[in-house]
Amino acid sequence: MTIESIYGRKGHVYLVGAGLGDPELMTVKACRILARSDVVIYDNLVSDEVMQFIPRHAEIIYVGKIFDSKCHLQEEINKEIIKHAKLGKSVCRLKGGDPFVFGRGGEEAIALANANVPYEVVPGITAAIGCCDYAGIPVTHRGVSSGMTIVTGRDQHDSDHINWESLASIGHTLVFYMGLHKAENIANNLIRYGLDQQTPVAIISNGTRHNQCVITCELGELVDIVATCKPPMPAVIVIGDVVKLSYSIEWFSQRDVFDGELKRFYIKKTEAEHV
Repeated sequence: MTIESIYGRKGHVYLVGAGLGDPELMTVKACRILARSDVVIYDNLVSDEVMQFIPRHAEIIYVGKIFDSKCHLQEEINKEIIKHAKLGKSVCRLKGGDPFVFGRGGEEAIALANANVPYEVVPGITAAIGCCDYAGIPVTHRGVSSGMTIVTGRDQHDSDHINWESLASIGHTLVFYMGLHKAENIANNLIRYGLDQQTPVAIISNGTRHNQCVITCELGELVDIVATCKPPMPAVIVIGDVVKLSYSIEWFSQRDVFDGELKRFYIKKTEAEHV
């Protein structure tokens, strides 16, 4: 079977970052690709608001991964993407955040290259940037933090391969993805290797969405806060002195009426387009 056998055209795959949930933060290119896709293969972190941009004619396939639950294997997802592309379809692989930041987009790109399937990568706003911006936390700030380090709370085999000594001494803002289940491990190791227990911490859940939740504490309190407050997922853990700046910069909960009017306009507009 050739790659042009069904649709009479060459199949193409787009690895698209959908960002963090607020559809207004998607790129123009991402919206354009969604509008013309034959197949959309999406993750569980893609918001309902973003899903409204998928055209009615498109086939929609869910391949999300949820911690501690049965989920699709990456090899199966790769095969699903390639299968539809080889039927000559335009395939949008839609991911929360950015495809290449803990999104396994690199693995999918390699699989597509090995299968001789043409593809493009469309960046999206990743959690470390979007969540911190919406929480009023500048990840870098003159005189406070000269860099940011993004770390996964668990690796491919859920084992500990993190250089904690380097993280504790680097002086960067630390942003942990998928870290709630490893909060004790994160806090204990950073403190063990010298990071002050009073270092400010923010837990940001549902960043950029209407139900965004920000909990602040100190590093030494992180384990108890996670256990008692049970922050909702998805969430990132931000560690560093820049967290204190959010007390002055916090803006998301103080938006004026215009933003609400903009949201209502968006909802009415998308409803009209889907009638």
